[in-house]
Amino acid sequence: MRSLIKEYGQIALGILLASIGLKAFLLPNQFLDGGVTGIAILASQQIDLDISILLILISVPFLVLGVYTVSRRIVIKSILAISLLALSISLESFPTITEDKLLISIFGGMFLGSGIGITIRNGAVLDGSELLGLFLMNKYGISIGKTIMAFNVLLFAVTAYLLSIEIALYSILAYLVTAKVIDIFIQGFENFIGLNITSKKSEALQRAIKLEIGAGITVINNAHGYGGSGKAENLQIIQVIINRIDINKTLKLIDAIDENAFIIEFDVNKVRGGVLKHYLSRNKNRNLSPDLLAQIREDD
Repeated sequence: MRSLIKEYGQIALGILLASIGLKAFLLPNQFLDGGVTGIAILASQQIDLDISILLILISVPFLVLGVYTVSRRIVIKSILAISLLALSISLESFPTITEDKLLISIFGGMFLGSGIGITIRNGAVLDGSELLGLFLMNKYGISIGKTIMAFNVLLFAVTAYLLSIEIALYSILAYLVTAKVIDIFIQGFENFIGLNITSKKSEALQRAIKLEIGAGITVINNAHGYGGSGKAENLQIIQVIINRIDINKTLKLIDAIDENAFIIEFDVNKVRGGVLKHYLSRNKNRNLSPDLLAQIREDD
């Protein structure tokens, strides 16, 4: 029960932040966001109908698609969230905070992105374009990102034609800020990098990474591969996930021990469990010790 209250409380906070972004920044200046919200804003300016009503009406077909792509619980929570957002937009009023168009785009996008991101993290959506993306991915294999991008390119092109190129450009800026803030709230503030390291000096690298970087590692034994020297057997592959800020130090450390090490570097969006967020060594930020390197090489 407590977790349910927390979940819906966070959705309510997300709705409040999104409505502030819309009512205090974007709507008074005719700026748009992407997706269904952007369509509702543009339509309300063209046919002089309350945006709250349009937001609900335009969201209906996307929510219907959601029935075929996500769980019933997500659809129900999304219906509730979108309805409350429409009600909040209808009831809230804010004084003019700034007339600077750049600030309006940036802070409007920040508030809106924060609200959408918090809502998504708690299992609901405030914009139906994500549901359209999920539907097309499941049906035709088209990526969600491509669907949303095409959707918004068309929307902003129509905005430039019906309103002005300037409003379309500021709206694109607001959308980009919104998208980035959503990513931050969904994926977290920390940025992680994964490394797969294959080296003949695997033992030395394992000790060095634990001592100098302070990161936990996973070792895959008895791997096989093919390279310039033919087939290689009984290899060890070191897998380590580190904060992006430590990537250069880690690569220098690897190069100092084995400049011929084969390294695969990849982005990591989300990691749970393990010792990732609490590095093994409290002294991980000390400078690389030549004596330690010499000892590691000697031991190897």
